Parts: sequence; structure tokens; C-alpha cells
Amino acid sequence: MEQKKIIVAITGASGANYVLTLLKSLKEKKIEVHLIISNWGKKVFEQETNKKFSELKKLVAQIYSNKEMGAKISSSSFLSDGMIIIPASVKTCSEIANAHTSTLITRCADIMLRYKKPLIIGLRETPISGPCLEQLTKIAQYGGIIFPLSPAFYYNPKKISDLEDFISGKAMDLLGIKNNSYKRWD
Repeated sequence: MEQKKIIVAITGASGANYVLTLLKSLKEKKIEVHLIISNWGKKVFEQETNKKFSELKKLVAQIYSNKEMGAKISSSSFLSDGMIIIPASVKTCSEIANAHTSTLITRCADIMLRYKKPLIIGLRETPISGPCLEQLTKIAQYGGIIFPLSPAFYYNPKKISDLEDFISGKAMDLLGIKNNSYKRWD
């Protein structure tokens, strides 16, 4: 059985603990992860997690700069099983919705839409403006999945990590990866 390959992208939006939890879960599941990070994503990650970005190297197969347009994942010949942008900034969503493919993140997202592969947009923004809603609607119409990073509370989470596990589990659900990261509705 071939190992799943997932592209994960981190932008400058708040919510770095969500991606950290997801990357740890994907590593446990032996998923091959190709990670792209924007400049602001790196800064926000280090600020919110109090970890060095370099610590992510042990969780992924490869890390790419958002400027690395010649990366193998920028080609439609790279076979991946899907992509998640978590957290996704409004700027990145707008670029994807309008086919602005000047960064590695937006180029890979465009490939997912063209090939009808899962593209999950983990938006961590509130409130959401009208123009942003329009961009998200475009992405959804083109086949992307809008995934607000809004954890549930029906299972009575006790600590912040419970909320992070919920989001990680839902993300894996959307990528077709079986998991028990959170308590499901009973």
C-alpha cells in the first residue's frame, strides 16, 4: 500500500498550535508531509508556540519556502493526496480564489483545484468581512473545502490541547485519514 502524501501550508494567520498538533498526528499516522511556510507563517508559528521553526523538520518529509517555485510539489506531476492550509490567511484565500499563483502555496492550491483533489482552507479569522466571504465562496464553488478552525464543545473539553486535537482530527477526516483524535458525537 502506497504511503499518503499531503501538502500542508502555514500562512501568517493566528492558529499555529492547530498545525503543530496536526503535523504530530500525521507523523504518528506515517503520512508523508510536504510543508510550505510563508515568511509571516514562520514568525507567527514561533511567536504562538514558543518553538523554533526548525523543530518542525522532524515532523515532515520536506520543508519548502513559499518562494520556492521550482520545488517538486509545484508541478502537477507531483502526486499528492490533498492539501491543507492551516491556518489560512485572508490574503492567501483571496489569491487562491483569483488564481494568483505567484507563491508556492497558491500554486499548489491551484493544482489541487485543477485536479479535483482535496484542498482544505483552515480559516482562523473572525469576524469575516463580505469581501472575504466572496473569496471563500469562490474557492468552495471551485471545489475547495472551507474549514473554519472552530472547535466543538459537545464533548466537554478540559484543556486547550483537547480543542487542538478536535481540529486536527477533523482535518484528518477531511483528508480521508482514519483517526481517533477527538470524541465523536454519540
